Amino acid sequence: MSTPLTCTTGRRPDGAVVLTATGEIDMSNAADFATALTTADDQSDGIPFVVDLTGVEYIDSAGLAVLFPHVDRLRLRSNNLLAPVLTIAGLDDITTVADES
Repeated sequence: MSTPLTCTTGRRPDGAVVLTATGEIDMSNAADFATALTTADDQSDGIPFVVDLTGVEYIDSAGLAVLFPHVDRLRLRSNNLLAPVLTIAGLDDITTVADES
């Protein structure tokens, strides 16, 4: 059974692609998250895209792993719950991680 996860893609007024994830990201749906990341990356036309994780309540190592192939082209937006996890994983050292505040 897959954990509930919703991924939607849109654009900001400046044209940047935004992938918004809501729910939980774990081994059961990491492949779906990876597909959404690849789609957003493809739509971004070579400019950095935003991955908005402010609506994500949980992410495990499988979810974190699918972020790494895109780190040179994405910017993460996080909530206070996920920020320490992203830091421990080292993502804040290799890409931009901003919190919701």
